[in-house]
Amino acid sequence: MPLAAGTLSATIDAPYFTTLNDLDTWAAGPTNRKLDGVLKYIARPDEEASKQRGKLLVCHDYKSLRLDGLPQPTDKVPKSSARCKTAFFNCKPSLTSHRIFEGDGEEDCLRLLLGHLPESVNGPAKATAGSASMSLSSHYARLLAELAAQRGFDGYLLNFELPLQGGVEQSRTLAAWITVLQAELLDKVGSHAETHWYDSVTFTGQLSWQNRLNSQNLPFFLSSNTIFTNYTWPTSYPQTTADYFLTLDPALTGNTPSSQPQTSQKSLNDIYMGVDVWGRGSYGGGGFGAYKAIEVIAPESLGLSVAFFAQGWTWETQEDKPGFTWEGWWDYDRKLWAGPRDGEVVVVPLPKAPKEGEDEDEDTPAAGPFRPVESFFPRNTPPDPVDLPLHTTFSPGVGRAWFVNGVSVHAMPGGWTDIDKQCTVGDMLWPVPAVEWDDGQHESPLPLVVPAFSFEDAWNGGSSMTLDVKCPGSSEKDAMLRRIWVPVQTLSITPGKTYGASLYYKIDNPAQATVDLGVTVKALPAGSASTFEVQPIPAPDTDSGLPGGWSELSIQLSVPESQGGARTQAGAIGLVVAIVAEDATVDLDLKIHLGQLNVYPIPPPGTAVSSPTMLWANFTTPASKDAAGTLSWEVAASFPPLGVITVSSPDDPISAWTVQPSNAWFPQFMYFNVYGLLYASDGHVGQPEEAVWLGTTGIVGKSNSLEIVPEDLPFWSEVGDGQNKVRFYIQGVTDHGNVLGWEQCVFVDFDMSGLSA
Repeated sequence: MPLAAGTLSATIDAPYFTTLNDLDTWAAGPTNRKLDGVLKYIARPDEEASKQRGKLLVCHDYKSLRLDGLPQPTDKVPKSSARCKTAFFNCKPSLTSHRIFEGDGEEDCLRLLLGHLPESVNGPAKATAGSASMSLSSHYARLLAELAAQRGFDGYLLNFELPLQGGVEQSRTLAAWITVLQAELLDKVGSHAETHWYDSVTFTGQLSWQNRLNSQNLPFFLSSNTIFTNYTWPTSYPQTTADYFLTLDPALTGNTPSSQPQTSQKSLNDIYMGVDVWGRGSYGGGGFGAYKAIEVIAPESLGLSVAFFAQGWTWETQEDKPGFTWEGWWDYDRKLWAGPRDGEVVVVPLPKAPKEGEDEDEDTPAAGPFRPVESFFPRNTPPDPVDLPLHTTFSPGVGRAWFVNGVSVHAMPGGWTDIDKQCTVGDMLWPVPAVEWDDGQHESPLPLVVPAFSFEDAWNGGSSMTLDVKCPGSSEKDAMLRRIWVPVQTLSITPGKTYGASLYYKIDNPAQATVDLGVTVKALPAGSASTFEVQPIPAPDTDSGLPGGWSELSIQLSVPESQGGARTQAGAIGLVVAIVAEDATVDLDLKIHLGQLNVYPIPPPGTAVSSPTMLWANFTTPASKDAAGTLSWEVAASFPPLGVITVSSPDDPISAWTVQPSNAWFPQFMYFNVYGLLYASDGHVGQPEEAVWLGTTGIVGKSNSLEIVPEDLPFWSEVGDGQNKVRFYIQGVTDHGNVLGWEQCVFVDFDMSGLSA
């Protein structure tokens, strides 16, 4: 949530909990309502097809909101296979990182099972004879599921890193409690909800990391969806783990026709072998040697999954070095995930020599050359734009300014961070896109395209993507005109449906060449018999062009319904770049800037048309100038004027007007820009174009509200001497990437005269 004041005025309600008492207090309060600004889970269309391969879980136990207030990146590069969005539930008193919950030792781990205990004198109505087992309450399972539903995460990674004093009895009860938690999550979050057990305590209650699946941690695995093993396994353990799993009775793993429907069905890829990017005993030594551990886990062939822990290593090892920048960090981080470019060097840690008196492990496999993380996992396409329109400003979730329709409305040299503004950064661009000739083979060498973030210019948000196109000179006859295909982003398209796509771009044309740009879609995998039908949409006539030198390209695309063998067709949307050189023997270097890419469904003919708009705005008066008031608003849909109604009798088989589709059609907004304008002392107020940008919604998970502290307003020093009234403007940005015109926006006035003293 970039804010012009430079500080987070908005209140983040209970970002984490220190004890179960804190969780109880939150649950009893008025703020435990579902956050309406959190994007709901939508499955990728090809998740079912990848069930036989290992998956990737990425997690880190560091603080995402720094206490020192320094902006940090959101650390999410093209991890195309990661699908698990979980929160830590941790019982380990020595850890202090921000998590959803941080247990306070054995007492809280026991209370977790027993539930909230009253302070009044109470007890069983009648004593029972003989020994009774430990009781189990569903209280905290319900609360944690409600918390997950409210915050928009998909489950919990359960980490109990301390001995359970109740031994086997407490372990059995804990395993049963996990099944209650899973049932509550399925009910409140959805069928995709998951619980992950971290390999820590055993069924005896002892803290003893097994580094694999075995009988010691099996009950916890069977009670959860998955297991996440510790990291210090020898290289034989992945195969040993797979062999052990295959010896299990299918009835235990839910793989028989008679298995109970509530049993969590297990497969090999529900076992996540831990890999520590910091090393710390992990095979390969961590860092750029972590690939060695993934090779042994073999997600492609053996089918085990990978739990990639502490990926913030790329940031934490570099942030204190001289000359450190976000751009430099991204290049470093990109090598780990997407791989190096030609000429770049990756330093793989050397294997540790055996200690004195130890023999070298002859069973350790010989590691191959360095491989980036993404090379071990299939590239999964994003959700169908029918289910979730594709929008990207190629933002990694950080920036040094904020742009609205190509205009910088605020500069923040110290930077801002907001994971809510993070988009796909083009999953086919890294480390370099697979450029091809678009018009057949050429004798000339193929141009090289190198992507890079630009935080100095953007269409919307805080960044754009710069493609540096290097065209080597050539004396070949075909070098005068070179036309290349540059894939940018994967898509999933439903045959028979029609989609629209738009791209905002600009080109730095070299003096000695003319460059023309087009947008198209091609089927995946390359060579597929499927085809996309693509038609350009003429750009609207504008006398002055778009701000900042930007241009817009739009297309309409579809896959013929006759190709509907699969539910969706995979494709790649990208650029066709035509370069006409005056002198083809001269090297050319041109830059293409991508500002925003959107793909969205087009309603079928005969569907009612509506337009997104805003309905009203309100501002609640804060208690003082340094307290927050809440700016809130409502959105709406408007309709064109009705035409002539031709219904002439009760038996006419026609509708009086075109009706709305029964599925989702109401306009959706990604975020809202908020502006403020101080009234003049004579009571006059200017136009919305004169207003000062104040910030955006986002990070606190509330879609239609923003908290504002009056003394944080950029023009607070001007308040007084008759200038006490402020007008707030709210401007929506739709999920199609359109910024509403001022005619569709709303304002609310607020008199600050009682606060200025």
